[in-house]
Amino acid sequence: MWKTECQNMVSVIGSGNFITTPIITDDGQPIEVEGCRVTSAVSDKKVAQWMLILHQIGLDVVRTDRALAFYEDKANQAKLWDVLSIYSWVDDDIGYVQGMNDICSPMVILLENEADAFWCFERAMRRLRENFRCSTTSIGVQSQLGTLSQVIKTVDPQLHKHLEDLDGGEYLFAFRMLMVLFRREFSFVDALYLWEVMWAMEYNPNIFWLYEQPNGASDSNSGQLNQKMLKQYGKFQRKNMETGCADKNNALAVFLVASVLETKNKQILKEAKGLDDVVSILGDITGNLDAKKACQEALKLQNKYLKKAKRP
Repeated sequence: MWKTECQNMVSVIGSGNFITTPIITDDGQPIEVEGCRVTSAVSDKKVAQWMLILHQIGLDVVRTDRALAFYEDKANQAKLWDVLSIYSWVDDDIGYVQGMNDICSPMVILLENEADAFWCFERAMRRLRENFRCSTTSIGVQSQLGTLSQVIKTVDPQLHKHLEDLDGGEYLFAFRMLMVLFRREFSFVDALYLWEVMWAMEYNPNIFWLYEQPNGASDSNSGQLNQKMLKQYGKFQRKNMETGCADKNNALAVFLVASVLETKNKQILKEAKGLDDVVSILGDITGNLDAKKACQEALKLQNKYLKKAKRP
């Protein structure tokens, strides 16, 4: 139904092609684009905002997972564009933000049916969409960056102080890792391994119900947990529940970033004279990290953090 609705407005959707140039001007006037015709001026604000972002989605699609043979076929690129375009129409609150293409791509690759890929992406976005809510005063992962700062300050005060001295105490250099869940730092296969591990370890038996709540209601059973119920939780989330640290920002992804920083601890302390150096050092890890080892180190850091955080 949504796809048909979108096709009626922009005929190229579902055609096996996609656009990388604007189809309307900022004031809603049609722009002639080969293979995609807008017949009249667009006055509806929602429609205009949606149409204005379609070519940007196309530009991001072209850049997505370029090294994978799957996207050598333009039809597969078009499939990714269709899913992202339709999702941006459905979610008119946040719409499309760069980075969603990195989250959506594995689902398009792994699921042959486009509708299945769309629904997997839509459900994943219920979990991740706040990562992409940005304004002039805040970014979607700001609270997670705050938790990361507290974790490093607790487990490695020397590194935290050094980063603060470099004016990096807000940990904005870790923004991308958290926003798109390490899709750029790990290989395609390792990134999928990480997602499986994270979402299994963070499993909450009430999680599907929580995603249906309009405001992300808190776990209604958190005050009456028993051992039988705790066994249903994923290992990481169970430990958080047992220690009273079940804040949604206290995610395994935060500890994964912390484990990456710890692997580069000595180099950052020795070589980083400014934030650009920190970004460069972390940039060198792209595609060279071992996902299994990173997860093991993240869980060790969680134990270390929880023990130290409990001390008076």
